Amino acid sequence: MHIIPIASGKGGVGKSLFAANLAIALGQAGKSVVLADLDLGGSNLHLILGIRKSLSGVGIFLNESRPNLGDYIIPTQYENLSFLPGDSEIPGIANLTAAQKRKLINQLGNLAADYLILDLGAGSNYNTIDFFLLSGAGTIVTTPTPTALVNAYVFLKNSMFRILNSSCKKGSPADQYLRSLEKNSASLQRVYMMELLEKIKEIDPQSYQTHMQTAGRFHPRLIMNMLEDPKDSERAGKLRRSCREYLGFDLEHLGIMYRDDLQDTALSSGLPIIIYKPKAVLSQAVYRIADKLLQFELEDDQQGLINSQETSDESFETANLEAQIDFQTRIEYLEDLLHTGALSTGDLLETVKNQQLEINQLKKENMLYKSKLVKAAHQGYKL
Repeated sequence: MHIIPIASGKGGVGKSLFAANLAIALGQAGKSVVLADLDLGGSNLHLILGIRKSLSGVGIFLNESRPNLGDYIIPTQYENLSFLPGDSEIPGIANLTAAQKRKLINQLGNLAADYLILDLGAGSNYNTIDFFLLSGAGTIVTTPTPTALVNAYVFLKNSMFRILNSSCKKGSPADQYLRSLEKNSASLQRVYMMELLEKIKEIDPQSYQTHMQTAGRFHPRLIMNMLEDPKDSERAGKLRRSCREYLGFDLEHLGIMYRDDLQDTALSSGLPIIIYKPKAVLSQAVYRIADKLLQFELEDDQQGLINSQETSDESFETANLEAQIDFQTRIEYLEDLLHTGALSTGDLLETVKNQQLEINQLKKENMLYKSKLVKAAHQGYKL
């Protein structure tokens, strides 16, 4: 079974919408798929699938005596796709105990399917990260905005810290050193992963070796969502460089997806976008990503394409090319609508106006981050 955890550093980046549409695309390709809603603090994946009523799922499983998680999986109207609801209404479900998490992880691993897609909660809490690390090739969804990119980086950084923590035996020199850092969270935030690893290597070679073996299997994948312009795709390169220089691993780019107002229309209709309009640019992007995942399956259980800098370079080059092609397709589609009268000049002007508002908001965010960087640099100089 191929496990595909899908996470994001922050909410509102389209993670759940992508997870649902990807699951349907893989099911249409003839693969048996279980889509699990593990956004335990705010599960609403059933709404994206067009299921309006609340369903028993993970929350009931963890709080009642029925021992089999599979009993809560339900069929959907979509080909080869089953669904595991999340139960966000169960009090305290977002704060799993260690025993509950182990129980859930063990049961997830026993499910029978070709693909298990985990829609995880936003943020970087340990439970979310542990579910993300169930696969060495988890997928992080982000957008081109500075806040989303920063939060994606923080999520990946915390994932590496989690791998390091789990590599150090309790009471070992490395464990004691990390605990001393954790007592001062400000100090821990300023520590560079590469410098930290050098220190661990010096004081505890065995823990260092264990970490390097585990981290060597960590090959996260990136989805850049809600693009407006082909240049937005280039911002993924900055995230990749940060991961390589400061965290010691490389990213692979799974693909890009443009913002599409049809997404909202489809959602209000209770249909995923690839069902509502399969030929839409956004739908075709999802199918393209699904094809890549199917290709990885042919590459001997997710091996090959994710294991070298050369293939990572190629994945980013391909994503930039896809951004150019999809943008041109998007423009041609708008022109067709305008010429046929399906899209009025007023509609087009409203679209341009909304995009201008979004651009202005991005400029404000950029100014805010620049001021914070200048302030931080000034404080560092004083120190």
